[in-house]
Amino acid sequence: MPPPLGKLSPRDLESLILPHLGAARAEVLMGPRAGADAAIVKLGAGRVLAVTTDPISIVPALGAATSAWLACHLVASDLWTTGIPPAFASVTLNLPPALEDAALAEFSAAMAATWKELGVAVITGHTGRYAGLDSTVVGAATLIGAGDEGRYVTPAMAAPGDRVIVTKGCAIEATAIAAQMMPGRLAKKLDPEGLARAQALIDHVTVVPDCIALVQVGVRDRGVSAMHDATEGGVLGGLIELAHASGHDLRIERAKIPISEEARAACAAWGGIDPYWALSEGTLIATVRPAYRDAALAALADAKIAAAEVGEVMPGHGTLWLTDPDGKVAKLVEPEPDPYWPAYDRAVREKWS
Repeated sequence: MPPPLGKLSPRDLESLILPHLGAARAEVLMGPRAGADAAIVKLGAGRVLAVTTDPISIVPALGAATSAWLACHLVASDLWTTGIPPAFASVTLNLPPALEDAALAEFSAAMAATWKELGVAVITGHTGRYAGLDSTVVGAATLIGAGDEGRYVTPAMAAPGDRVIVTKGCAIEATAIAAQMMPGRLAKKLDPEGLARAQALIDHVTVVPDCIALVQVGVRDRGVSAMHDATEGGVLGGLIELAHASGHDLRIERAKIPISEEARAACAAWGGIDPYWALSEGTLIATVRPAYRDAALAALADAKIAAAEVGEVMPGHGTLWLTDPDGKVAKLVEPEPDPYWPAYDRAVREKWS
C-alpha cells in the first residue's frame, strides 16, 4: 500500500526527516518539529529571525488570482504564529510546461498585490518550466521576519493551566474549496444562503488576522503563549501536533469545538470525510494564560473572528485527551491521515462540479 497523501505523520517526520538536519547551530532556538509552524533563530542584540516555508499551488477550481492570494496567506499564517510579522520572501516556481504566460502573469500580479498587503518584499527566488511537472503544487515560498527576542512565541511556551482557544471551526479550507470547486454538488446539501456562506469562506482561509488580534493582547505570561495553524489533519490533527510540540497534554471537549452547517455539508459532499480531521487552514489553535482568556476572546470578537475556548493544557508528554459528548474519553497520540487529499484526488478524476 502506498504511503498516505499529504504531509508526513509526526512519527514518520521524526524517523525519516528530523535525524537529518545538517549542522547543529547554537543560534537555532526553535527548529523543525511536528506542530511548530516556523523556526526561531537568535541574531544577537536582543533580536531573532522567524522563518517558515510552505508549498505554493495553483488550484484550477480557484483560478490563478485566488490561488496566489491563498498561497501567500498560507505561508504568512505560519510565520504569524510566532507573533513576528513577515518582512521578506524567497519564492521558487517550478511550473508545468502547459502553464501559459497569461496565467503566470495573472498569478504573479496577484501574488505581488498580496505580498504588498502583508508588508512583504520578495528578495530572491527561482522560476522555470520543467518537463514532468503536472501537479497543482508549483513551488514553495520561504518567509522571514525579524523581531525582539521577548516578543515571539513557540508551542514550547504553552504551560499547564493555559486555556486552549480555537478560531472559526472545523474544515475551513475543505469547505471553501468545495464551495468553489463543486457548487452544484454542495447546493444539494445547503440552501442558497448556506452555499453563499460557504463560498465566502475562501476569504477567511488565513489566520493572519487571528494572530494579529491575539498578539495585541500580549504574549507569554501577559497573554497568548502558543499559536498553531491547523492545516492538514484538521483541528484534531492540529491539537495533537500542538500537544507534541509543547511537550504537554491537552484536555479538549469535542462539543466545544465549533463546526458549521456548511462544514458538515461540504465534508458530506466530499464523500463523507470527517470534518474534525479535514483540511482546516483558517483555523488557529492558541493557548492563553488563564488570566488573559477573556481578553483574548474579546480581541478576537472585536476583529469579527469567531472563537471558542475548548479545553486546557495539562501536565503530560504530548497526548490529546478528547472528551466526547457522551462522556467517553479518547487518548489520541498520532494524527489520522487527512481525508481531504484522497477525496480531492477523486473529485478531480471524476470531475465533480
